[in-house]
Amino acid sequence: MAEDPDNIVLVYLRRFDEKLDRVGDDVRELKRRMTALGEAVVGIQRRMDRLDPLLDRVEKRLELVDLPR
Repeated sequence: MAEDPDNIVLVYLRRFDEKLDRVGDDVRELKRRMTALGEAVVGIQRRMDRLDPLLDRVEKRLELVDLPR
């Protein structure tokens, strides 16, 4: 005896569920990447913050800025 064909609504619900699972996986991957990107930006900002005092010292030594009297 052949199996009864699935109800068409169930077929579409299963397809929808599979697609929704893939979207969820994609969102998780995007969140992971955005977190990594945010951490990289923070690292760059920290490095730039450390460069400001060094640049000031270089400018003073090369007499590129007016020293206060």
